[in-house]
Amino acid sequence: MVINAEEVGYFDLNRKIIGCDDDEIKVENVMGQRYVGCGASGKKITVEGIPGNALGAYLDGSTITVYGNAQDAIGDTMNDGEIIVHGSCGDTTGYAMRSGKIYIKGNAGYRVGIHMKEYKELYPKIIIGGKVGDFLGEYQAGGIIVVLGIGCENDVPVGSFCGTGMHGGYIFIRSDQPPRGLPIQVCCETADDSDKELIKEYVEEFCANFGYNAKELLSSRFYKLTPNTASPYKQLYTENL
Repeated sequence: MVINAEEVGYFDLNRKIIGCDDDEIKVENVMGQRYVGCGASGKKITVEGIPGNALGAYLDGSTITVYGNAQDAIGDTMNDGEIIVHGSCGDTTGYAMRSGKIYIKGNAGYRVGIHMKEYKELYPKIIIGGKVGDFLGEYQAGGIIVVLGIGCENDVPVGSFCGTGMHGGYIFIRSDQPPRGLPIQVCCETADDSDKELIKEYVEEFCANFGYNAKELLSSRFYKLTPNTASPYKQLYTENL
């Protein structure tokens, strides 16, 4: 099924996508329509153009592949499935993401992975090929975020305030230098081979999607960020009696 999105509003476009009986859908001429694939399950959606905010919000098992850039809030509160972007994206990628995978070939904006969470087998993953802005993993409560820093080898590929409020999950950053200005509630250590096993599968999938060499990337230095349980955040919000 091919859907021409030219001059079609976001509400009507998404009604066509969700209502389509075909499992494979190609959406052409997308130009800023929001909520593309919102809540979709059991579909393979290919997007040509630039989708607007909240691409794949509440996604529930579909795969969305974008041949272009995307905007803010990709995978907002996503339950399952995959979002693959052959370009860069805006802010709040994976906001409150519950499970599934997001692969971004290029760069991402601010607050990637904010309030990601996990529960038993529900385990979200975000892999960014380039660099990200400030507040990466803000209030992260679970899952894995990987920043590969491709093209940023001479600099740290994350912005300021990385891991602010983090209380679960992992952040892996490919870099020769650790992130600067980490809060005391975040532990940072050089990832060893056993740590890299946690991300090997996702780095390999990233490389299969975008044509990079997984062995070369994984042989680089990574830093692993985890919550520091010795400095609990509850002290910020409870009164000492």
